[in-house]
Amino acid sequence: MNEVPELLPAPALPARALVIVAHPDDAEFGCGGTLAGWTARGCMVTLLLLTSGDKGSHDPAVNPFELAARREAEQLQAARLLGVADVRFLRLPDGEVEPTQALRARLCLAIRQVHPKVIITHDPWRLYQLHPDHRAAGLVASDAAIAARDHLFFPEQLAGGLRHHRTSAIWYFTTDHPNTWIDISATVGQKLAALRAHASQVAHLADLEERVRQRARQMGESGGLEYAEEFHRIELS
Repeated sequence: MNEVPELLPAPALPARALVIVAHPDDAEFGCGGTLAGWTARGCMVTLLLLTSGDKGSHDPAVNPFELAARREAEQLQAARLLGVADVRFLRLPDGEVEPTQALRARLCLAIRQVHPKVIITHDPWRLYQLHPDHRAAGLVASDAAIAARDHLFFPEQLAGGLRHHRTSAIWYFTTDHPNTWIDISATVGQKLAALRAHASQVAHLADLEERVRQRARQMGESGGLEYAEEFHRIELS
């Protein structure tokens, strides 16, 4: 019998959450079931995408501008299926995201505007995390969460009456060290529907449902649940 790891105390439903990801479909794969469950219970979720996925194709004839427009439309549809109404695109070049001071400022501003209780993003410290955008997204989101809570960081943002904001927790998905498991048994169908909305990325996967359910079952076994999504959760003091 597999030993069930010790979970952190069950998290409360956040009033607001900000999900910061590199590309369209990252949120659906990483935390789509969790978001569907949260929005159904009243959580206001904002999804912020650093790129529009303009390089996400193996077709040598694809036009990257047309691909970006298509992927943004797919993302908006996927978000609607998860109950997410606020979707924002920074439209940085796909594959070229870097954790710069300028990008930290942009994400800091978004955090101060949205004032989330929880930020969800990529785990940049995952072993052999090869995609540079995923590493950069997780790093800069983390740095921005720290900057947003102090009025002396990017003080120009506060000149118009905006206030600094202290986020309570950062949740990292696709992690090697999960300590929080969210039951998605009731929302795995919504997760799949949202993933299918990203047709440019998944239409060729005849076994998409099998893959998604199998992975959710594996995560569920770790947390003692039927289907789950797992996170490394850091509570911020």
